[in-house]
Amino acid sequence: MDEKRRKLIHKGFEIGILLKFIDGIFELIGGITLAWVTQRTLKGFVWAITRHELSEDPKDLVANFLIKSAQHFSVSTKVFGSLYLLSHGIIKIALVLSLWRRKLWSYPAAIIFFILFIIYQMYRYEHHHSLWMVLLSIMDVAVIILTWMEYGNLKRQRHYEDKIGNPDE
Repeated sequence: MDEKRRKLIHKGFEIGILLKFIDGIFELIGGITLAWVTQRTLKGFVWAITRHELSEDPKDLVANFLIKSAQHFSVSTKVFGSLYLLSHGIIKIALVLSLWRRKLWSYPAAIIFFILFIIYQMYRYEHHHSLWMVLLSIMDVAVIILTWMEYGNLKRQRHYEDKIGNPDE
């Protein structure tokens, strides 16, 4: 593989895992927030952010979706959502930190976890038809491919260094 292509893959990989890290932080914050929010607070917040839009367009799809979702927010939804977001966030952050440290074990681990995330996201899509699940899955597929390619590059580089000796030592 030529140097230009390797650098492009590496840059794509870095951007992909940075997005995963940011996503993990947001999931962590969301999970913590969701654990503390009440249905009444959620309904009030949703009403506050949608009331202007609904006054202009009572049939607005996004605003009506948010209101309907807030009305169906139950304790079990809250617990599930919070645990889901917290676990995903923690796993993503831990994996990304290990990938940034170039730990070889973390590349296959990240690929496995991202595949599991895709499987679960497609399961959720099958039941709720959320476009977000599809978009997250597409992003995960791209990150998996870049992680696999970066893993191969790193293994080749370490093999080469082992053969000729690491000049940094």
